[in-house]
Amino acid sequence: MYSIDLTTFWAAIIGFAVMAYVVMDGFDLGIGILFPSFAVGDERDQAMNSIAPVWDGNETWLVMGGGGLLAAFPLAYAIILPATYPLMIAMLLGLVFRGVAFEFRWRDPGHRPLWDVAFWLGSLIAAFAQGVTLGAILQGIHVVNDAYAGGWLDWLSPFSILTGVAVVIGYALLGATWLIWKTEGTSQRHARRAAFWLGAGTLLALAAVSAVTPFLDYDYWRRWFAMPGVLLTAQVPLLVLICAATFFWSLKREFDRLPFLMALTLFLLSFIGLGISIYPYAVPRAITIWDAAAPVESQLFMLVGACVIIPLILAYTGWAYWVFRGKAGTAGYH
Repeated sequence: MYSIDLTTFWAAIIGFAVMAYVVMDGFDLGIGILFPSFAVGDERDQAMNSIAPVWDGNETWLVMGGGGLLAAFPLAYAIILPATYPLMIAMLLGLVFRGVAFEFRWRDPGHRPLWDVAFWLGSLIAAFAQGVTLGAILQGIHVVNDAYAGGWLDWLSPFSILTGVAVVIGYALLGATWLIWKTEGTSQRHARRAAFWLGAGTLLALAAVSAVTPFLDYDYWRRWFAMPGVLLTAQVPLLVLICAATFFWSLKREFDRLPFLMALTLFLLSFIGLGISIYPYAVPRAITIWDAAAPVESQLFMLVGACVIIPLILAYTGWAYWVFRGKAGTAGYH
């Protein structure tokens, strides 16, 4: 019982790290996705400056989530990674491209249009790869004798493409609402107009993914619609509707922060829905978190480090956001 509780706790830690990454890196990936729609000059400069102090630190959570999966659930890592190698490679290359473009955009103004394209393309590829990875995991991974037994392109399906598009739209919504909060003038007005359409698109994409997922496997359907569990799971779509109504109301009233907070809440509710669908599986319908877990001694050893590192990450992240809490200007941050 002790090891089971510890395993569940580690699953919660990794889930928290993944959610923190989606929340914190999602909005700056979203700004990259929207970048071609911004006017050259002040709009693009304000967008860049709004994420300049925090974008690289946000990716700490990606390392935390991936490293934690390897250490705490090595069997799941050994199955999921081979099943999604092309997607992982694409995501990492996209993140590299956008990171390089972010720095060189200021240092090499003569080629700024090229770096702007690289920033947009890297953000788009990284976001799409993350969404397709989610779809690939949800639709199921072929496992035989605790090893991946599928092919190079098993991840590719209409459903995984749908989840990829949904994540791109959702990240773009986070980016637009972040800019409502952090910019002013024409940049803020542009972001507010984009947020309305992206909010509608995100809700449609969320509805499409939610409608298809229960039909991927009977276990998904049972978790969402079988009695008496449906009395609890029905609260998730209800909260989504309340959040959506508040989001559009806040846009109409021209609030600065509330649209971003409501967009974050939509992602949180989606993450809760994902947990309802897959828990307690590390690899859906194949490997549970207890099957995939490292020995309890290893989990205890890592827990000591996690109890030190996670509060430190939260502290410096919170401090960075507090220091740079005002509106972004147009001057380069270097």
